[in-house]
Amino acid sequence: MKNLIKKLVESYGPSGDEEQIREIIKAEIKDEVDNIETDALGNLIALKEGKKDKKVMLAAHMDEIGLIANHIDEDGFIRFDRVGGISPYMLLGARVLFNGETPGVIDKEGQLDDIKKLNYDKLYIDIGATNKEEAEEKVTLGDTASYYREFQDLGTRVTAKSLDDRIGCVTLIETLKEIDTPEYDTYFVFTTQEEVGTRGSKVAAYNIEPDLGLAVDVTLTGDMPEAKRMSVSLGEGPAIKVKDRSVLADPKVKNLLIDLAKENELPYQLEVLKYGGTDAGSMQLTKDGVLAGAVSIPCRYVHSPSEMVDIDDVENSVKLLAALLDNEISFL
Repeated sequence: MKNLIKKLVESYGPSGDEEQIREIIKAEIKDEVDNIETDALGNLIALKEGKKDKKVMLAAHMDEIGLIANHIDEDGFIRFDRVGGISPYMLLGARVLFNGETPGVIDKEGQLDDIKKLNYDKLYIDIGATNKEEAEEKVTLGDTASYYREFQDLGTRVTAKSLDDRIGCVTLIETLKEIDTPEYDTYFVFTTQEEVGTRGSKVAAYNIEPDLGLAVDVTLTGDMPEAKRMSVSLGEGPAIKVKDRSVLADPKVKNLLIDLAKENELPYQLEVLKYGGTDAGSMQLTKDGVLAGAVSIPCRYVHSPSEMVDIDDVENSVKLLAALLDNEISFL
């Protein structure tokens, strides 16, 4: 599993530029499914046919947060905007990669007497160019960049950029390989543009019309020094979503996941997330509504260059999803 995580997190794929990561995932799963296709928005949709014709949709997003070039000055320095939610405080000294091939480093103008004044207008990317013409040979306006950071194995835990949500993609891939014939037709959907408004899952769910939709994504934790209060910790099991800003999980879905965790003696936590949303929110509002929920993987330092997860949480998430797909669901 760690080799797969490394392959996915070190791949390039900001929102809107998911082609590279999509092809890696496609190669990994194409022999394990009954049908695989890519829709107009770039979602990778893999079907594993089940015993009954109800539809279950599992969604994990391929895209990562990123930056987009919006100006190149005469000295070759690149100004940029964000693609998804990135705090400017995370960017000082960070290395980024444009188009998966051109590295650069981020710094600020002049001296700041107050870090609270730091904003995107004060930041620039240096790709080593000496003038505008040289810079434009490597980067043009509208090109995107992602964090440039290697995967690190810390033992039970790993740290890398883009674990949000490549670790969800890993969970779907591993679940897919665990299941021979699911109870229901199951769509493993690797979605695009989640970080800029859950766009991919909206069109995928509209097309699939699932009877049950589950997002598989990361969630925040409250187990670091002086962290915001959050009753989720690394290593304590998958977090079963109760709510976030985009969704109130259907109680039937939440309780089903809790019951399956108990029956299979799997550790679990409950997630009440004050901020952020997932593909569950867009799935729930598809057409005349979908029963929706989420399995969340606890993650420290979300949207930083060095996110962190516990491998035990990932493995237990796979077991929980496999148990879901292997059993009849009373309310479907």
